[in-house]
Amino acid sequence: MNINLTLLMQAVAFGLFVWFTAKFVWPPLLRAIERRQKEVAEGLAAAEQGRNELAEAGRRSEAELADARAKAQEIIAKAEKRATQIIDEARHAARTEGDRLIAGAKAEMDQQATNAKEQLREQVASLAVAGAEKILRREIDSKAHADLLSQLKQEL
Repeated sequence: MNINLTLLMQAVAFGLFVWFTAKFVWPPLLRAIERRQKEVAEGLAAAEQGRNELAEAGRRSEAELADARAKAQEIIAKAEKRATQIIDEARHAARTEGDRLIAGAKAEMDQQATNAKEQLREQVASLAVAGAEKILRREIDSKAHADLLSQLKQEL
């Protein structure tokens, strides 16, 4: 064999190998590479979308947390206001009850003072009659005695 024929046969075999590879091997490899590139691109897009959704969820959770804090402060303020209102109502009720008790005590004191005055009048009348009886050394009849007592009560 001649070197030229060997070289020519090797060139033909290499050409057939290149043609076979280009026709049957490269297309499935290129499809697999393209499919893999597409999957990687979709994965990167999904990761970016997930990152964006995570950031948005973080912003929403911060907003909801701030809203919850504001509502909690509002509830606390309402509770403090209601506590103050209850305290004021209790003070007012206590003041009203105290005024009522004071008025009752004053009325009772007035009644007792009136009773004491009445008893004092009766005792003074009795003493006056007894004094007059001793002075006159005689007994006054009961009708005159009752009239005198009534008159003394009126004067005292």
